[in-house]
Amino acid sequence: MMRIAVISDIHGNAVALDAALADIERAGVDQIVCLGDAIQGGAQPAQTVARLRELACPVVMGNADAWLLSGVETGSETISEEQEAVRQWSLAQLSEADRAYIAAFTPTVVVPLTSERDLLCFHGSPTSFDDILLPNSPEEEYERLLGPYAPAIMCGGHTHWQQVHRLGATFFFNPGSVGLAYNHNQPEEHFRLDPWAEYAILGESNGTLGLEFRRVPVSVDAVREALRASGRPNAEAFLAQYE
Repeated sequence: MMRIAVISDIHGNAVALDAALADIERAGVDQIVCLGDAIQGGAQPAQTVARLRELACPVVMGNADAWLLSGVETGSETISEEQEAVRQWSLAQLSEADRAYIAAFTPTVVVPLTSERDLLCFHGSPTSFDDILLPNSPEEEYERLLGPYAPAIMCGGHTHWQQVHRLGATFFFNPGSVGLAYNHNQPEEHFRLDPWAEYAILGESNGTLGLEFRRVPVSVDAVREALRASGRPNAEAFLAQYE
């Protein structure tokens, strides 16, 4: 039996990552894959790099990872002064070796699953970490971005939204976000983050496939304490999202 834990969108939240990794250890898996957006945004960029380096798991390059290193926004997002300040602060927390580690993230990762089928891992789509696939995205968009890669099973992050979508005889899934899970159907003026870490486990045994979506409780007090102690710019506004 093969069991693969798929994590994504940690965004520099090592408290949430530790909670997810403890659950993964209890669940028992053969491999961990990270779908990117691992470092930028949270209070613990260096700690998150350290955890991932210890895991020695393959990591996909996410749009936030690339922006952290280059400062070039390749998608449609408008970067605020506050976001740029957090980016500069995040870079200052990282060593040269940390930055080289992030720069080595790859656009895709392929994990052999069976003799006939692989797991293809990416951030947005196999061709761009900026592509967006939501549960309500048109079927034509799924076919355009993912259809050429069947019969592989595919997984991507980016949207922080746990979902599974059938593609003919195969499927795509998003494991959700480890470090910044939230309800997409909430008013922007009352935006709040969820007190859990999301990830998924894909299992295969004698031709039978299984997919588990998991949500692991995270100590909000520990996240808030890490934020207060970090020196991260605009920490108070971030703290309010956990109230």
